Order: sequence, then C-alpha cells, then structure tokens
Amino acid sequence: MQKRICFIVMAVAGLVPVTAAQAQRLDPHPEKLGELGLLEARLQVDGDGSSQGGLAGSCDAQIAAHTDADFTGGTYVMQGGFAEDEIAAVSFTLPESAFPIKVDLVEMIFGTSSASMSTTTEWSLLVWQGTPRDGLIQYEFNSDGELLPHIELGPGTNGVNVQLFVDPSDPDQIYIDDDGSHTFSVGFRIDRHNQQTQNPCLVAPPSCCNAFPATDADGLDEPTQNWISAVDCGIFGCPSGWSTFSEWPSLCRPSGDWVIRATWTPTNCSVVGACCTAQGLCVDNTLETDCTGTGGVWTLGETCSSVECEPPSDDVPCCFAATGGCLELSEANCLAAGGVPGPAGTSCLLHSCFPEGAVCMPNGSCLEGLTPEEADLIGGIFMGDGTTCGSITCPEPTAACCFGSGFCLVLEEDECETAAGTWNKLGSTCEDVDGNGIADVCEEDALIGDLDGDGQVNGQDLSILLGFWGTDNAVADIIVNGIVDGADLSALLAEWTG
Repeated sequence: MQKRICFIVMAVAGLVPVTAAQAQRLDPHPEKLGELGLLEARLQVDGDGSSQGGLAGSCDAQIAAHTDADFTGGTYVMQGGFAEDEIAAVSFTLPESAFPIKVDLVEMIFGTSSASMSTTTEWSLLVWQGTPRDGLIQYEFNSDGELLPHIELGPGTNGVNVQLFVDPSDPDQIYIDDDGSHTFSVGFRIDRHNQQTQNPCLVAPPSCCNAFPATDADGLDEPTQNWISAVDCGIFGCPSGWSTFSEWPSLCRPSGDWVIRATWTPTNCSVVGACCTAQGLCVDNTLETDCTGTGGVWTLGETCSSVECEPPSDDVPCCFAATGGCLELSEANCLAAGGVPGPAGTSCLLHSCFPEGAVCMPNGSCLEGLTPEEADLIGGIFMGDGTTCGSITCPEPTAACCFGSGFCLVLEEDECETAAGTWNKLGSTCEDVDGNGIADVCEEDALIGDLDGDGQVNGQDLSILLGFWGTDNAVADIIVNGIVDGADLSALLAEWTG
C-alpha cells in the first residue's frame, strides 16, 4: 500500500566543515559537526478520510532509535561511498500489545563534505511492516522538489536533519499492523546522485556535489537491526540486496548505527508505565520490557508522580564458586564470606556468575565449555554464557588475497579461490608499509602492469589502464602518484609480455 502525500517545508541550515569522503565503498569518516540544520516537512496524507479506528485514549508517543546521537551537533560518520539506489534502514521490535501503531515522525541526518558547488539530492522515505528484507512496504514517499523537497545544500560542508512528521489533525495516518514479527522498519533511499558518471563500485559518488547518510561514531550497538540494500558490485563488492550489518564482512560494515530515529504511538495506552531503575531513579512512559530488561521495577499505567522508587541498594551480586550460587550482599560482606563480587547496579537475576560457553577461534573453528578468561588466553572470542557450537555460527577466517598485479583484498579462502587469487596465511592483511602501491604480503609474486591478474602484461591490461586514464583508480595507478597517466603507461609497457 502506498499513500499520496502533501508537505509544508519549514527550513534548511548548515554544518561546520568535515573532510572529503574517500572513493571507497562505505568508507567511514568521523567528523566533529556543529549545530545541524533542519529540513522539516509536515505530512498531510491525501486519502479517503478513513483511518484504522483511531487510538484508544490519549497514548504517549515513544521514540525508537538504535543510535545514541541526539540529532544536534557532535561527532558523526559520513558514509561517502553510499551509492545511488541504495537504502539505509533500521528495524524496531516492539511488544505485541502495542500494535497496530501510528508512526508520527521519522528523522535522518545527511551531509556534504567540502562540496565545490550547490547540490540537490533526490531521495525517498520507505516504511515497512516487518523487516526490509522479509516484510512489506506499506508507505513510500518520494521527493519531487515541490510537495516533498529534495535535499538542497550549498557549497562547502553542510548538513541537515531530514524530519518527516504526520499532521495530527489529518484523518489519515501512517498505521502499521503486526505481521507476526512485532517489527516495523523505516529507511531512506538515494534516488539520484549528481555527476555519477562512473561505476559506483569502483569510483565513489563525487563528494563535490552530493549529500550522504550518516552513522554515529560511538560504535555499532545493533548490528542485526541496521540494514542496507546495496547495489551489485560482483565478487569484489559488498553483498548486494538486503543485508543487516551483522551479515556484512568487516571490510564493508559501517562502524556505527544509522543516525535514524522514529517516533511512534501505541494503540494500547496500558503498554507504558513508570519504571523504577536499579539506581533508584524513576522514568515515565516506559515499556515493560525496556524497564525489566535493565533490572528495573515497572508499574503498569502509572506515572512517576504516583510511584515512590526505593533508594538504590549497596548490594552487589555475590557469586560462590563451591555451589555456583549467588546472593545479593554488600561488597565487603561478599569478600568476607569468600564470594566473588559482581558489578554494582545489577542483581543476581541479571548477572552470570561463572559463565561458560562457545569460543570462536581465528581459524573459524569452535570450542565449547570455556570461560571468557580461557578464551582470551587462547586468542578466541567468547560467544556468551550457555552458548554451544551448535547454537552459534563462527565467522569464516579471512586473509590477504593477492592478484598478479600486486592488488590485494582481505577475503575468505573460497572467495579468493573464486577470484583466482592467492590466499595467504590467516590474519594477514593488505598493509603496504613501504608505500610502493603493492601490499607487502603480495610483493614476491607481483608482476607490475598485470592489472587483470592473469600472469601476463598484454592488451587486456592496456585496455584497463586506458579506461581509467586521468582518474585516481587504485588498480590502474601503477606508480601510485594519485593519477593514471603517461608514467603508468610507461611502467606497463616496460613489463610487456605480449
């Protein structure tokens, strides 16, 4: 189902400078941004005047976000390699009783980096029932420059928080029913970049004249809830189609969460209440799962004005090795009793005293029944208390994959074999310490000028070089001077094998 919409545009402002994005796929660039501008559009849905029965009572809106960004100034990561037709999306799983929900507001931060001219970026907002890959698109809103404005930013480094919200008086709203997954998703698609004349898999959209979506700079908190629909770049590209960040190899994966958030309203007001946290504080309008999941005490339908929270306790979870049991004691009493004190601010219910589980090794194998300390000693990754090798999937090992030209990619072994490369020892990288344009691990077998890696320097390699003439393509720039030119042609011809 799609809805036709009208918009009232409010304002646009700018950012302080950030560095230019490099010509790589989703290459992260953390930058300190000043006060964000605002592109605010009020949605007035042109429908048949019907809704889904309205909301039961006056429910309080909830904010869903995986990022900890406050959508003002701060440090953000501009994803300069984001290609035309790609989609950045996030999923939110809610209590079943909250559905159907009404989506009131969706926001995302976009920005330019040292643009040499004014830029206009065409984009779309998508809303799904369920996840982007398995669910159904319920609403799609496309910028047209009139009813819904394009993102328009001036020369230099500028940014904008794109905000789309529903007019509360409009009889037609964005309602999402539960498809059984208790999940809804929102995402932004870039419909048109400027001056994208070359393959975005090889040359990033030019930073001179494009706006890009942002991730935060505080680490990736929800790798299974952040999504991207990527263009198909073949074997040397990131996985195409819909993937969560957890499904992408580390070479492609952004380091933070998309700076997207959604404000939604439940149809059942009783799903929110007052939460007394483990620190003795009170928080209004919380969901039961959000409260109890962090050790709080939740009160149905109440507010903090009518709830008295107990002061925080000095007790900590105290673990006893002889029995494996746990008591909540003061740290001093725990030590005196021969126990092992856990962290403050938690309880025995939430603390695992002596965790044992599966450990993933660097070679991709899995071991069971080890502690986190034992995992550290053998260089493994502890996968969680109670996990087994049958319940988790260890990542495939990666190493440097070398091609005849000296070009190098970090790939899994079967990926390297498919690309007819030479796979090196586990954990090896494509580091180029001597700066000669050839990965150190690949130097022994490198044949200068063999751009396609077939072991010869011939007309096919010459065609590749001429195809990138005048660009900064890393494969064709043989002498690594930042441009494919006559010097590279001379280097290729000097190694000609015919």
